[in-house]
Amino acid sequence: MRAIIIGIIAAFFFAFTFVLNQLMSDLGGDWMWSASLRYFFMVPFLLLLVLFKSGFKKMWSEIKKRPFAWFIYSQIGFGLFYAPLCFAADYSPGWLVAGTWQITIVAGALMSPLFYEKIQTATGIVKVKGRIPLTGLCWSGVIIVGIIIMEVSHATTVGLKGIVLGTLPIIIAAFAYPYGNRKMMEVTEGRLNVFERVLGMTLCSLPTWLILSIIAGTRSGIPSMSQVSNSIIIALFSGVIATLLFFKATDLTQGRMKELAAVEATQSMEAVFSFILGLLILNSAVPSLSAWIGLIVVVFGMTAHSLSQRN
Repeated sequence: MRAIIIGIIAAFFFAFTFVLNQLMSDLGGDWMWSASLRYFFMVPFLLLLVLFKSGFKKMWSEIKKRPFAWFIYSQIGFGLFYAPLCFAADYSPGWLVAGTWQITIVAGALMSPLFYEKIQTATGIVKVKGRIPLTGLCWSGVIIVGIIIMEVSHATTVGLKGIVLGTLPIIIAAFAYPYGNRKMMEVTEGRLNVFERVLGMTLCSLPTWLILSIIAGTRSGIPSMSQVSNSIIIALFSGVIATLLFFKATDLTQGRMKELAAVEATQSMEAVFSFILGLLILNSAVPSLSAWIGLIVVVFGMTAHSLSQRN
């Protein structure tokens, strides 16, 4: 249950990503700058955390053992996660991006057979291929139904181009994020703490952000001070605080796929928090009755999902 609570807190800080990305898009900011600036600003925060907590020696040692794996899975877990989300912000409002992002709940469960979990037996600990948690998957479906109810009144105003360009990138991100995270958990096998692993992945993903920033600078010029300041907030709230909390929650469930799927399901609260923050920060319209019904369904589905994993 502790891991689930941490996951919910992480969802609150993650929600700032969707709201502030919409704000930067509305102000004409290039999505490539929005994506790359977040990770550039994450580096100094994480360097300080790791420096004061454990130092860099262990992290560098792990990266040198399997540099190719670190590079590939960092591009997947961070690059293919955040760049598509920033792109989608140009075509969908923040709450809609957050709502569509909840497909990651199902993605996390469906990918369970791609990984192994540790089982205690009479002869010791053995690794067995993970299985899709069917009960949890059913409740994940309830969560998604709630999200659909929240979105349906707004989706009618989005054209076909907006639906495709605002949805497809998020689906890619929804599979890339849990996949990259789980693969790095396999690579490190618990030898690194959360701070070290996130810093390592951030540093290994820098080539992606350097390329995007060069393209953005060529086509859009330097970012505005507003985009820079909002990116710093996202880097701290979502990139550092939320990411570390979420990875801490996943670390608490390491080797137990059902509990891991439950932690990933807590990210459904991002849509709820994005809805609320949108009202406070962007002065969004007051939600309709159907939106409130959807909100209740989401909370119910998430609670039922979490409880089902404890049985």
